[in-house]
Amino acid sequence: MTPAKLWLQVFTAGFAVIVAMLIVTLNTPIPYGDLSRIGQVSDHEFGWRREPPHVDHAFLQATPIPEADILVIGDSFSVTHRWQSVLKRAGYRFATFYWGEFHETLCDDFDAWLDRAGFKGKLVVIESVERLLAGRLANTQQCKTMSDPPTSRIDPFFESPEHVPGFALNWSAKLTSGYITYRNTRAAKQSDGTTLMGRQTWARPVPDGCAMFSHRLCDKALFFKDDDDNGELTAAHVEQMRAFSKAHSARSIMWMVIPNKTTTYLAPDHSKEFVTAFAEAGLGPDLFTFAQRQKTRIQDFYFPNDTHLSMHGQLALGEVMLEAVRKVLPPPAKPS
Repeated sequence: MTPAKLWLQVFTAGFAVIVAMLIVTLNTPIPYGDLSRIGQVSDHEFGWRREPPHVDHAFLQATPIPEADILVIGDSFSVTHRWQSVLKRAGYRFATFYWGEFHETLCDDFDAWLDRAGFKGKLVVIESVERLLAGRLANTQQCKTMSDPPTSRIDPFFESPEHVPGFALNWSAKLTSGYITYRNTRAAKQSDGTTLMGRQTWARPVPDGCAMFSHRLCDKALFFKDDDDNGELTAAHVEQMRAFSKAHSARSIMWMVIPNKTTTYLAPDHSKEFVTAFAEAGLGPDLFTFAQRQKTRIQDFYFPNDTHLSMHGQLALGEVMLEAVRKVLPPPAKPS
């Protein structure tokens, strides 16, 4: 064989492999869940298929800080404004700051910081997912001065899809992502147990999963590895929260602790000591017990391919928060 023919065969074989990988990648669904994206697993199998509830966009609009009744300090569970929309529908005006906008730390000058932000309302809701709360409280113990308040945001930080995402060619993906996604998805389907996708996504069996989730491979769901790695909350964390609230009593503070997806579906006794102490302290609604009830009542209470509550779950969360808020802050007077 001449060198020219050998080179041509090598080039043809390489070209064929690249074309095949491109076809696979283009036809791999564009991920619409954070866990399917970081774990590179197919949303054809793990993507939710239940249509989300529609919320009038007007109820998703926040209020400028100086005019707000309630200030929410929250993480990614608050970025869509869906649970806050329930408060607004009831007449409350809300504004939302995100932990990442001020280095995830609440400091000794918290009251003065709220004054600098222009907040004149009477209730602050501090929302955190379970797995991140311990770190945030630890930072708070050592922090004296907060950074400048963030700019007031009116629109949601993140817009959740209004419908189940349809198929589209995956032009923006890396060439190899289609093959990796195929390989990971096949491993998840073939395994009877737990499969780790990449470094952060578990595909885990869920008892009675098809009653609780709408995706095709509904006997399993995706879970965030950090749920396991970050450990449990304890009664000591409740004492830290109580101390912070007492030190900043110029306004009412309500704590809103959202359980990890893994806690909700697979480990209901996780952070059990914290849950008991939190309920006794009366610092906010018990969202752990709430989640245990709702996971069997609302299909896709959490997204199957994501670490967050679905929009169905968000609206149910909003109803719980509305009930809790009404006990602290009287409903706004209706215009005559």
